[in-house]
Amino acid sequence: MLILECPCCGITAEETEFHGGGEAHLKRFGPDSEDKDFENYLFMRENPKGVHFERWRHNNGCGKWFHAARCTMTLEVFGTYSAQTYEPPKALCDAISAKRPGWSWGAFS
Repeated sequence: MLILECPCCGITAEETEFHGGGEAHLKRFGPDSEDKDFENYLFMRENPKGVHFERWRHNNGCGKWFHAARCTMTLEVFGTYSAQTYEPPKALCDAISAKRPGWSWGAFS
């Protein structure tokens, strides 16, 4: 079971208190975009073996969305941060790199 901390209200709880919202940091294209861009936004998702950035919502708490970094193999949660960011905080990326040598955010952005 995942243990997540909501960065909005500071509550730490089991994943059952939250709701997963899929991959984080997706670029949504505007109304004048091509159908292929919109199709990719809706259906094409990463499914990495290792570090993955996801959206979560604190359903049974403050109700706000946030992002979490976790390992899909071990379910280790590296940290959570505000959903109003374009990329993970540098401190979180440094912590992941310390545990996973050779990993970098640039490979996923």
